[in-house]
Amino acid sequence: MTKAELVAKIAEDTDLTQAQATKALNSLLATMIEEIKDSGSINLAGLGSFTLITRAARTGFNPKTKEPLKIPASKSVKFKCSKTLKDSVNGR
Repeated sequence: MTKAELVAKIAEDTDLTQAQATKALNSLLATMIEEIKDSGSINLAGLGSFTLITRAARTGFNPKTKEPLKIPASKSVKFKCSKTLKDSVNGR
C-alpha cells in the first residue's frame, strides 16, 4: 500500500477529505519521528514498538577491490510487532 492509497483509505473510513486525511497522516508521521528521535522509542498498542538503536563503527570491505574501509557508527530504527499483530497476520 502506498501513502496515497493509505490517505484514500483514511479519508473513506473517517469521512474526511483527502486533504484532511493527508494532513492527519503527515502529522502522525512527523510526531512519531520526533518522539523516536527525542525519547528513543514509541509503543503503539496492537501494532508494535519502534526503538532507536545505535550501530557501532566497524570495518568492512569493498567487494570489488577487497580493500578495507571504515563504516561509521549510525542510528537506525528497529520495529518489533505486537502479539496482536502477529496473531492477526497468522490467522489466529
